[in-house]
Amino acid sequence: MQQTPPPFLAITIGDPAGIGPEVVLKALADDTLRGLYRPLVCGSRRLLEQAYLYLRALSPDPLVNPDDLEIVDLPSSQPIETGKLCAHAGALSFAYLQAAIEATQVGRCAGVVTAPIHKSAWHLAGHRYPGQTEVLARACGAERYGMLFVARSPVNGWPLRVLLATTHIPLAAVPTTLTPELVRSKLELLFDSLGHDFGLGDPRVAVAGLNPHSGENGQLGSEERDWLAPLIADWPGDRLLGPVPPDTLWIEAARAWAGTAHHGACDAYLALYHDQGLIPVKMLAFDQAVNTTIGLSIVRTSPDHGTAFDIAGRGVARPQSMVAAIALAAELANRRATRSLAAPAAL
Repeated sequence: MQQTPPPFLAITIGDPAGIGPEVVLKALADDTLRGLYRPLVCGSRRLLEQAYLYLRALSPDPLVNPDDLEIVDLPSSQPIETGKLCAHAGALSFAYLQAAIEATQVGRCAGVVTAPIHKSAWHLAGHRYPGQTEVLARACGAERYGMLFVARSPVNGWPLRVLLATTHIPLAAVPTTLTPELVRSKLELLFDSLGHDFGLGDPRVAVAGLNPHSGENGQLGSEERDWLAPLIADWPGDRLLGPVPPDTLWIEAARAWAGTAHHGACDAYLALYHDQGLIPVKMLAFDQAVNTTIGLSIVRTSPDHGTAFDIAGRGVARPQSMVAAIALAAELANRRATRSLAAPAAL
């Protein structure tokens, strides 16, 4: 049987003033990824060449030579000052993302891996999106999508998966944004992704409470009592747990991450707001965590860190999260391709 070639992945370099070019050059040189994928880099060749030259003198980490890369070259019309917010860098990073999306839509690539962008730079450039996720969702025509954070324990490979019910909104807006319809939609999306993207037949999912002690029967908040607990109780089957008090939700996950043999961790967790989910993710798996957008017609992953202007240009950025993002994108792309081949032909 002929072996399927590894998938092409469109990899953006993100905001060129940040650490995106550095972590991309380092990640593409990582031997653990050899043979898993073929990269198509979306960026500015000259900026990558400049980054390669100065990083060689600063960093002991292996680097891929841009001369050896296939690049969708979107040249910069002016110099970029590393570590500085500017509209031109925002315009470039938006163009890189658009090129990556186009590469998947025409079938050239099987997925997109996005280096971090700076939202303020996008806004300065006139692109008023909350982030890359929303641009991808619009391009795919997806009305139902979510930010799923995935990491594998370096101790035993146990997978931590955390979906956010709400994302980049003020904390004061969370209680009014959360509704039974929203939570139900996110849970349906999560169960669908666990089956189709991760191959889990009967996953267990835990849902966080919103208030301390999950509301203490209405004494510390009424959302759990009024609608969240009834929604969970009415869910088909017995694979949905909660609402679990937020201060104890992550204990079993931490034990599983540390390699405890007998733990009660779930296959995935639904956090109700940004920091409720991302504080434990980043505490346990800062260098390993990956953001994948579920609910899209294409595969998309991204490292779980920002542009890090404070260390950009110093050669000290760690590429582990970008490496993990590429590995997960290749895994998801291969699973989708296998499922597509196994699907019966339409009559």
